[in-house]
Amino acid sequence: QVQLVESGGGLVQAGGSLRLSCAASGRTVTTATMGWFRQAPGKEREFVASVAWGGMYRQYADSVKGRFAIYRDNDKKMAYLQMNSLKPEDTAVYYCASSPQNIATRRNEYNYWGQGTQVTVSS
Repeated sequence: QVQLVESGGGLVQAGGSLRLSCAASGRTVTTATMGWFRQAPGKEREFVASVAWGGMYRQYADSVKGRFAIYRDNDKKMAYLQMNSLKPEDTAVYYCASSPQNIATRRNEYNYWGQGTQVTVSS
């Protein structure tokens, strides 16, 4: 079992920044990839970003490229999502997730999920 807890969400004005954190515990040796997803009201949960165990291979959704950055600290069992130049359309509940696969961008490739943290971007 892997437990994931997100933090860092909140209310921010358009153009501002937030950093989301994900603390992992449990059998984290099984985690190859850490990912972030988001879900807005009335919409499906969508992929945002992922980072492999080594921390160098990263993937981003087109909608966040150039604005968001994902990174991880394996020693601290933490993953982060730095969110810059935020837009109102970024408003959603953001979820941290772990996957045993080296490459994972789909929901069903992740087997553990956090409870989510709300990010609200005002205009």
